[in-house]
Amino acid sequence: MTSDEPPHRPGRLRSALRGLRPDLSPWRSSRDFRLLWASGSVTAFGSFLTYVAVPLQIKELTDSSFAVGLVGAVELVPLVVFGLWGGALADALDRRRLVLLSEAGLGLLSGLLLLNALLPRPLLWPVYLVAALVAALGGLQRPALDSLTPRIVAHDQLPAAFALNSLFHNAASVAGPALAGVVVAVGGVQTAYALDVATFTASVLLLARMRAVPPQAGAEQPSLRAIAAGVRYAWSRPDLLGTYAVDLCAMLFAYPVTIFPFLAGELHAKWALGLMYAASAAGALVVGATSGWTSRIHRQGRMLVLAALGWGAAMVLAGLAGDIRLVLVALALAGGADEISGIARSVVWSQSIPDELRGRLAGVELLSYSVGPQLGQVRAGGTAALIGVRGSVWAGGLACVAGVLALAAALPKLLAYDSRTDPHAAAVRARREAEPTPA
Repeated sequence: MTSDEPPHRPGRLRSALRGLRPDLSPWRSSRDFRLLWASGSVTAFGSFLTYVAVPLQIKELTDSSFAVGLVGAVELVPLVVFGLWGGALADALDRRRLVLLSEAGLGLLSGLLLLNALLPRPLLWPVYLVAALVAALGGLQRPALDSLTPRIVAHDQLPAAFALNSLFHNAASVAGPALAGVVVAVGGVQTAYALDVATFTASVLLLARMRAVPPQAGAEQPSLRAIAAGVRYAWSRPDLLGTYAVDLCAMLFAYPVTIFPFLAGELHAKWALGLMYAASAAGALVVGATSGWTSRIHRQGRMLVLAALGWGAAMVLAGLAGDIRLVLVALALAGGADEISGIARSVVWSQSIPDELRGRLAGVELLSYSVGPQLGQVRAGGTAALIGVRGSVWAGGLACVAGVLALAAALPKLLAYDSRTDPHAAAVRARREAEPTPA
């Protein structure tokens, strides 16, 4: 060490590294969060087995790319319809019970896929039927699942809780498809379905150990009027609308996943197609594993806008790069930016939405982050036909940057959002502080 070096530099370095580690306070303080997190971790890996097995089985039965693509079509409408209804149910019923029953139903549907796969001649129509029912049950479950964490975790620990939740989602996104590929190759789709049933069984057992999370007193019963009340509340808050609009803009203009096979071909790197799909999840996983700093951010509106701009800029780089290695780096950077954006959105939603409306708003959120990628794939494919594959990627990234900047200028309340001073967040915080902290 030279004389001009501060003697405490190693201590500062250790302190900085500790600041990057995930904040584990929700794990330590809430038993129910630990159970919910463990349940989600198990289910996430199991679901990827079926996610890979279903299109492979349809391909084996039909040898038709159209038949494989039809799965997305049969899933979209049930997801939208039941997602909105699921939000109304989440505000009127015990959220833990709703998650538990839908999880058990999803396990039974995986069991039906297993029984069909074990037939001497598996049938095609049950696969489509189960796909539609899975989307419907998933739509019913997701609002309750998303609105459950704020009830079992202290208000100031919500950023850390969402960062921890992202860890298993992103780990499953990276490792799940690879694991599924090995399982299907060695044991066939039957083995994949059987393992998924086993993971659902474990998940249900974990959820059954959680305490009940009943609705607020005087909760509005599920109805179209109740759903409309949630939509009106979202419309009344420009900052909340901004979170939906920014995410929709980013996915609509800069979600080129559907043209990855063509991009890999243009770059003479077909071997890297799997890496391209995994790169964004890997970037998100890195951010999630070093997410301690996110708990110290209070200007989540600015955080969201900057992250969305980073997503768009990374896609510009991915489209302009002529080297597959640089493309993979750009996709990883995009995934990291998307993870930061996701944490910011989740914190705004969970810290500032009243609990009696949180389920219905979760249903609206489900639409915003489900429809965007679907439309984005249509945009990417159509633009690629007009200006080429790489042009579609970088032009979409530029459009994303321009769109996000326009939204930020049009919605100043989004940029001004501060969880310490926002009146909606303050009201929710005061209500939570008046309640006993979950153990």
